[in-house]
Amino acid sequence: MAAVIAFSYGFGQETQDNNLSVYSKKIDSIVMSEKGKMNIELDEIDKSFKEKKITPDEKQKQRTAVASKYEQIINEKIDSQKQDLEMATKELVKDAVFKSEDSVKSGRNQLWLGLNGFNMKLNEKKKRNNPKNYLETLELSVGMGGAGLTSKNKPFDFYSKNSDIKNSVINSWQLTLWYGNQIGSYTSPFFYRFGLGVRSDQFTPKYGQAFKQDKYTLFVGDFNRGNLKKSMLYNTYLTVPVDLKFVLNPKYKNYEGVKYLDNNQKQLSVILGVYGGFKIGSVNYSKYSNEFSDRIVEREKVMHGVNDLVFGGKLGISYAGFNLFVQKDFTPAFNDNALLKKKYGLQIGIEIANVNF
Repeated sequence: MAAVIAFSYGFGQETQDNNLSVYSKKIDSIVMSEKGKMNIELDEIDKSFKEKKITPDEKQKQRTAVASKYEQIINEKIDSQKQDLEMATKELVKDAVFKSEDSVKSGRNQLWLGLNGFNMKLNEKKKRNNPKNYLETLELSVGMGGAGLTSKNKPFDFYSKNSDIKNSVINSWQLTLWYGNQIGSYTSPFFYRFGLGVRSDQFTPKYGQAFKQDKYTLFVGDFNRGNLKKSMLYNTYLTVPVDLKFVLNPKYKNYEGVKYLDNNQKQLSVILGVYGGFKIGSVNYSKYSNEFSDRIVEREKVMHGVNDLVFGGKLGISYAGFNLFVQKDFTPAFNDNALLKKKYGLQIGIEIANVNF
């Protein structure tokens, strides 16, 4: 019985293989004939595009329509010869027709069997091929730097000895979600981006002093409630920045007969920007010890002396995702109720991380 079953299985498998071989030859003959006709029509479309008779979108639509037409023709010819061909055969024909640079398949993982053998694609997206898709960006940036205070008459006197605030290398951070796109033609070196972000600046008084406030004013003075270990004032803003970028060394790429600025390449750029925002928090932080405790932490809301709105400008230079910038507040961070010598904010920093979506 086992021998009979084995023989029957082997014979059935051999018959199936022979049938598949015959089917494959028929399919191959039909596909090669019709695909030759299809290529002639596709060449005419490419010729019209090169002569600028049609747009890139029209070219893509016409090529897709031609491919769909010949897919239908091939399926109809196969059905007329052999009605019992399974639907899987039609899928093989579809893959054979659309296996080109103009494939309309999605970017999902793909696994298929076609006339050209076993094929597999993992995470292949059209975006990787078309440089047009890199011109529009959505990214998240993280910036860190040093924040200081200057006077109105000396707006860039960052390391002023007359300031009440210490000059620190890193005492400011900002997190921004940006949307950007190209300005003008596909070869234009000009880009814009605008975003929504959060910025926080911290200021530490000099000489072991602390921020203090009374009923109406904010000022810096001696700390008299114990041994001061740390004193900082945090100003936190919700910001809306807008940047213009000019690419100094543009690189280009041709795709389907169209020339694009290749925004996927490392580029050196100059950035000019403005920003506006409003204060979402201002906190005075004190950490100290006394005879009762070695660690006392206090956080109090700053009631006076800090302006609610901020507006400023930015100048930066970027390369390969890193952006060095100088950012200057045109409006004072502190108002007349703050008894400080310097009141205008100035930040010098770098965007240290960019996540592109």
